[in-house]
Amino acid sequence: MEDNATPQPSESNNSNGNDPDPVRAAERGSRRSPVAYARPALIAGAAIAVVCIALLIIIFALDSFNAAAYSVTGKSVNDATDEARDIRELYTGARIGGIIALVVSGVVAIAAAVVLYLKRGTAPVDEDDDGEDYDLDDLTGR
Repeated sequence: MEDNATPQPSESNNSNGNDPDPVRAAERGSRRSPVAYARPALIAGAAIAVVCIALLIIIFALDSFNAAAYSVTGKSVNDATDEARDIRELYTGARIGGIIALVVSGVVAIAAAVVLYLKRGTAPVDEDDDGEDYDLDDLTGR
């Protein structure tokens, strides 16, 4: 018999010989490291943050255009009229939603970056990796 560190089926950790609890075994098998979730969270957080920044820039441009178009007639958007109030509040919901989404996605991206930074260099070693690099000729069989 080979001498290795892996326990053999006859060397069970249970003293009574019963099978381990299947629920606990499934929980152990289904646990993934935080790094597995951090990389997609970082990508999604950064992408959503970029979209939110673009949305807020567009809202600012539209809001400025509406104010400029309204002031051409000699009126001001700072007037106490209902029309001026409607123009000021036209993009309020989108602006608040964009800011909230930007903050949440920024927090998610920063948290994911911190997790990736703290867990750097702890990736499991690939047992099939022999250190050899492959180029296009190797992959195409030429």
